[in-house]
Amino acid sequence: MTIVYLLLFAISLFPTQTGDETKTILFYGDSITAGYGIGTELAFPKLIEDKLKNDGYRVEVINGGLSGETTAGGLTRIDWMLNRNYDIFILELGGNDGLRGLPLAETRRNLNRIIERVKAKNPKTKIVVAGMMVPPNMGPEYSAEFRGIFKEIAAENQAILIPFLLEDVGGVEKLNQPDGIHPNVKGHQVIADNIYPVIKKLL
Repeated sequence: MTIVYLLLFAISLFPTQTGDETKTILFYGDSITAGYGIGTELAFPKLIEDKLKNDGYRVEVINGGLSGETTAGGLTRIDWMLNRNYDIFILELGGNDGLRGLPLAETRRNLNRIIERVKAKNPKTKIVVAGMMVPPNMGPEYSAEFRGIFKEIAAENQAILIPFLLEDVGGVEKLNQPDGIHPNVKGHQVIADNIYPVIKKLL
């Protein structure tokens, strides 16, 4: 039984390259990806998976979100997450770095290292960088530089850029939970609608 299990595990790590194979997608992020306050079943990664399947795509979406995660934390656990190959990797980290006012050089370095690990695991993985913004109380210079990090990293790594993950959601009271930071159910639906065309095109 143990040998059979190991064989099945090995096969899962090296899927056959057929035209109709199931594509694997990893959303790697923080509390927004994790569906803080609403649960993963209502969070945008699951909504995107449902949309793709309804459109006839064979996909498996992995929610790698962890509430409170910083880019440093994401770098620490990325090797564990890369226990298999992914066709698409969506990187949604950095928001907590910005809210805590962490050094931007550190944020940039951590994000680049995460992408390097993904490329090392599978050079064919298509990478998407989800941009974030920070509140203006962090100061105009910090806020501007923070927003620019994601564009720079996407360009440097030939990745697809989503300029702002919370487009049409951030700052909209009816689409967020009482904390004003985390999207509610309707907010996640908007995020899914915005991102869906990007993921569909990559498939």
